[in-house]
Amino acid sequence: MHEMSLMSEIIKIVSEDARLHGFNKVDKIDVIVGDLSNVLPDALELAFLHFRKQGLGILDENTKLHFIREVAKAKCQRCLLEFTPDYRIALCPKCGLANCILVSGETFRVESYEGSDE
Repeated sequence: MHEMSLMSEIIKIVSEDARLHGFNKVDKIDVIVGDLSNVLPDALELAFLHFRKQGLGILDENTKLHFIREVAKAKCQRCLLEFTPDYRIALCPKCGLANCILVSGETFRVESYEGSDE
């Protein structure tokens, strides 16, 4: 489960940045997860709960994890139809060509976090 290493790295980065800004704890972490990012939110949540219980970084038992879903969208370069693909490589449902580009859905990143000095 690569979500364990992903969450460990998220907590490390957020904790380091929070300390630089004078926070003693992180209250909430917002993470964008795209539909085609190969990240499973449920597995990421389990990893978060595991690390939160251990007190990794500057998390405590009240720290929350919030997911922002990024819907997958693709656009056909020929007919300009925008649609929701099932996979990274998709055929245009209108003209049937495979010359589509992904517009969104691959993102995986920390959007923001909230902390306090308490």
